Amino acid sequence: MTHPTLTADDVLDTLNDSEFLLDPQAFYARMRHEMPLIYIPETQSWMVFRYDDVQRILTDFNTFSSKVKFPAEQKDFTQSMNFMDPPRHKSVRALAQQSFTLKRVEAMAPRIEALAKELLSKALEQPNFDFILEYANPLPVIVIAEIMGVPTEGHAHFTDLSNRVVTMDQSAIAEMAAYFRTLIEHRQQNPSDDLVSALVQAYEQDNDRLSEQELVDFCIVLLVAGNETTAKLIGNSMLCLRDFPAIRAELIAHPEKIDDFIEEVLRLRAPVQNIVRIVKVETELHGQTLRVGDTVEIFMGSANLDETQFEDPQQIKFGRKGRHLAFGNGIHFCLGAPLARLEAVIAIRHMLGRVPNLRIQDDADLMPVPSYAFHGLVSLPVTY
Repeated sequence: MTHPTLTADDVLDTLNDSEFLLDPQAFYARMRHEMPLIYIPETQSWMVFRYDDVQRILTDFNTFSSKVKFPAEQKDFTQSMNFMDPPRHKSVRALAQQSFTLKRVEAMAPRIEALAKELLSKALEQPNFDFILEYANPLPVIVIAEIMGVPTEGHAHFTDLSNRVVTMDQSAIAEMAAYFRTLIEHRQQNPSDDLVSALVQAYEQDNDRLSEQELVDFCIVLLVAGNETTAKLIGNSMLCLRDFPAIRAELIAHPEKIDDFIEEVLRLRAPVQNIVRIVKVETELHGQTLRVGDTVEIFMGSANLDETQFEDPQQIKFGRKGRHLAFGNGIHFCLGAPLARLEAVIAIRHMLGRVPNLRIQDDADLMPVPSYAFHGLVSLPVTY
């Protein structure tokens, strides 16, 4: 069947359509085959859909910069290492890695287990509940708050703030930055055994390596990324369990395969679908010239479904060969990937072990997160 040629307006309309946001696979396949690179005048950006192109742009920091453009009035959340290039990125990330260690993450496993049990037990007091609001959202935000030393009583507010920060809501950014400036000042006077205290200590020992603004912005990134991505990953896991009942049965019988399952959820339904780079050296791609200053949107969500990289990409296969790009690639590979994986594995393992028949309600009206940069659900009614 021959489709009419897509226009830039068609592409943008589809990317903002709720059907696409719930299931982008078919559209991504069409873009990879017909328009692997397209310029969208309305957003003044190039969009890239194939695995090889996405991987190249992620790793080639000499040609594609992470220093994205911000409104002139925005001061906070502009100096995160997410938005840095070498050499500055290397020194800031090294400091972050000293504080956000694998040992610190692994030590949280018993607490994550206990929290999953506590949250699910509370949710199961009702015959039906919202899987996102009562399980997938609170688990990671409480975990990252405890790691950072942020009070967890207001975790629902932090989730709401995080949702707004990722859309670059200026009032949310300002509120979160002000909160962390106050917390940092408090930790300078009253250090504790938490991540913010460790970052403050690193800042005080060598503030040439970490500025005050970078410290504030890193705290914002930790809290936002530490709960946003994982909450969507846990919620998307439920969609995959619905779509693949044989896989669900296999996981119940063999819970040791849940680690592989989470990797496939990351590939099939990556929480972060696209990110932005800025061209800093003129280059060619698919016969088009990308000029200095051009904005490039790269779709990891599409790359993860590329048939040239993954056999039967729409299926879940344990032990699959090939590396997905859900956490990025190269120097900006997600620092929190081990924590996200650990939380998701524990959350799904505990859920399947405790309530193996938990399922999405038949009449559930699924509402996607309203942004093509992300893939997840606002809510998810479940029953058992």
